[in-house]
Amino acid sequence: MSTSLSTLTYLHVLISLVGIGSGFIVVGGLFAGQRLNAWTAIFLASNFATSASGFLFPSDRVLPAHAIGLVALVLLTVAAIARYAYRLFGGWRSAYVAGTVGALYLNVFVLVVQLFQKVPALQALAPTQSEPVFAVTQLAVLVAFLLLGVASGRRFGESEASALTSLLNRVAD
Repeated sequence: MSTSLSTLTYLHVLISLVGIGSGFIVVGGLFAGQRLNAWTAIFLASNFATSASGFLFPSDRVLPAHAIGLVALVLLTVAAIARYAYRLFGGWRSAYVAGTVGALYLNVFVLVVQLFQKVPALQALAPTQSEPVFAVTQLAVLVAFLLLGVASGRRFGESEASALTSLLNRVAD
């Protein structure tokens, strides 16, 4: 591997890990009904960077990773527009939650793929990634994120509605 490709790989992995870590903090904030503005900015920026940098790796054909990167970029764009342009107004709140949780899921999906490719014990369990243990692992991750997304969406919406009701009550008093 050339030095520039090694550097790209290192930076891509580092940015991906920042994106995953900050993503879990942001989704935790959604679940707690908090916006976490600085963490959201870190999450969106790092995930945009990791998804975009994936296209810089040499390839002679379109790979599944390219499709995942493209879908992640769309989800991140929706989340950013919902958060910053539409200020989470109306249906944009749900779009923000879905885009955020969906983009994080895709990053974790790729992490699981990489772990099964790079960690010898996992590679021995699923050398071709078509084995049941790999499929069950990815299905478990998907189900966990679906449940997390639904719960986060409900909690984030409830807390914002509660805050608005409290503000309106103070204004009325």
